[in-house]
Amino acid sequence: MSLPERRDTNRIDRAFAACREQRRGALLPFVCAGDPSLDMLGDLLGALERGGASVIELGIPFSDPIADGPVIASAMYRALGKGVTTDAVFEAVSQARGGLDVGLTAMVSMSLVYARGVERFFRDARDAGFDGLVLPDCPLEEGQDASSAASEAGLACTLLVSPTTPDDRAAAIAKASSGFVYMLARSGITGERSDAPRIEAPVGRLRPHTRLPIAVGFGISTAEHVRAVCDHADGAIVGSALVKRLETASEAGRDVVAEAEAFASELSVGLIRMVSVLPTAGGL
Repeated sequence: MSLPERRDTNRIDRAFAACREQRRGALLPFVCAGDPSLDMLGDLLGALERGGASVIELGIPFSDPIADGPVIASAMYRALGKGVTTDAVFEAVSQARGGLDVGLTAMVSMSLVYARGVERFFRDARDAGFDGLVLPDCPLEEGQDASSAASEAGLACTLLVSPTTPDDRAAAIAKASSGFVYMLARSGITGERSDAPRIEAPVGRLRPHTRLPIAVGFGISTAEHVRAVCDHADGAIVGSALVKRLETASEAGRDVVAEAEAFASELSVGLIRMVSVLPTAGGL
């Protein structure tokens, strides 16, 4: 089935377009809603935007996080232990949205989407102020229907491509996505790594199949990693390293919001491209 076009470009589209014009990569930090506190979510998102984030991924807590390593899984469990629900996340985002220009996408399990009802979930996410959804456990066979429903709601819908995904299936996943394609830098689960990922080959294989930006995550932990990613992809996704830094700051009684802005600023140093991306690739 063919996917309907979204009525207007949203903040995610505009964020990647702005990065393209400025010849730089996009920073996509991930935080878990409700960790350290849902009350500080608006301040935390604002800090990441000031630090250089173009799009922020906000994880909606789930009891069985998909492909998440111990750092993010622990953040999810802490948030759930504080009673954070999907409704509470939507309300917090709604209150924060007016003070933000950054693109905002929800990282959410399809189990939560199905429990609410696909069309209702997407509509409520849009009304709260989200610009898109990342669906880490949505199989390709259901991806087109999910993307169609998201498009009807005016949302981008991002699916994941792993390093071991066959080229023909990766192309189909990209075709079913909108906003951007999420490419995993490594197999396995999320978590900090000491070595920079090698992504030139997998990104190069995917480029001919999509005009969408390609953002790379899993194990992106430092400004050097961000630079290595943005030499070939359109954006770098940083999750576990940020979540761990915020956890450490909270436990030490430091200013979590200031810590978030400082780390985003540190990572943003790596956004300047050292290698040109081919203009035919649909990247920046």
